[in-house]
Amino acid sequence: MKTFPIYIEAINSISALGNSTEEVLKSYKNEKPLFTVKDYKHFKNAYVSCLSESSKYCLEEIKRENKFYASLDDSVLLAIFSARKTLNQLNWKKDFGVNIGSSRGATGLFEKYHEEFITKGNTSALASPTTTLGNISSWVLQDQQSKGPEMSHSITCSTAMHSVLNGIAWIKSGMSDQFLVGGSEAPLTDFTLAQMKALKLYASFKENEVFPNKSLDFSKDRNTMILGEACCTIALSGKKTKKAIAKITGIGYATESLTHNISISSEADCLQTSMRKALDDAQLTTVDAVIMHAPGTKKGDTSELKAIENLFKKEMPLLTSNKFMIGHSFGASGAMSLEMAVLMLQHQQFFSNPMYNNNFSKKELKNIMVNAVGFGGNAVSIIVSV
Repeated sequence: MKTFPIYIEAINSISALGNSTEEVLKSYKNEKPLFTVKDYKHFKNAYVSCLSESSKYCLEEIKRENKFYASLDDSVLLAIFSARKTLNQLNWKKDFGVNIGSSRGATGLFEKYHEEFITKGNTSALASPTTTLGNISSWVLQDQQSKGPEMSHSITCSTAMHSVLNGIAWIKSGMSDQFLVGGSEAPLTDFTLAQMKALKLYASFKENEVFPNKSLDFSKDRNTMILGEACCTIALSGKKTKKAIAKITGIGYATESLTHNISISSEADCLQTSMRKALDDAQLTTVDAVIMHAPGTKKGDTSELKAIENLFKKEMPLLTSNKFMIGHSFGASGAMSLEMAVLMLQHQQFFSNPMYNNNFSKKELKNIMVNAVGFGGNAVSIIVSV
């Protein structure tokens, strides 16, 4: 059975880039970081990548639609909004599947209910049903009134990319014709920031910093990861239609042995394997560009670069990332990079990262690889083509 291609019929996101394709495209062309400095209960001057006020208003409108939506976490509301934008472009039958994952899930609500329990000794009856990870896909399915399968999962920072793999597997098994996949993350909370700061990964505040997140700056002397809230959903189909805007021609995945809970080998062995598998699937030896995972950490960025250099050697592709603009949206980040790839293919424009000089250009973009790697030593690489 021929595995590929799988067709992307629509893709939409909501993040600091905007909440429409037009806004997102404009933001990428501007190449400006989209960070805000905020004060949190336990942290002052924290860099974060937030939704715009207009996007926040869109979520509030969803909450006002009925009493059920009013009690949902932002990670779920983001997914409902993005899914509506994606599916409104299509005429799918109401039997499609949904797999939208998240690294952290309902972080905001969980922290709220846990603090309530610590303070009062009891909590709301809604605490359990509104903080389950399965909430994200199940509420999207409910909102769309689909009768298809639904699942949510967490595979750390490669979560959204694994949802794409799941969607492909369901379609190719014949168990579903169409799948809505992606990732959603609303991690801008005190406790989540504290976890990243404890790992010494987070960007420190510096007055008049032009690029707080230094993704693809391989000379940086400190970690510069910044958290961002985002959701991106992707409509996958096994059949080519007039709606198809791009196609997936290769996938790869791998896991490497850990030496530490957050470690990755110095040359990112898992990424070398996942990239090689994706190239083999697509029957390619190189691609025109790679959208790197590159979260802005010293080891993470450098090990991925070494993996790419080891694999491609003299056939090096263009390199870029979007985290210098929107930071790291954990489980949603891979889907955000896939959207970036699709837009570059559609508009035949390479969205560069000013932290890195490619020293050459491409007249035509045909194949773009997207990487994601997460805690646990897991990696996914996906090739998107015209």
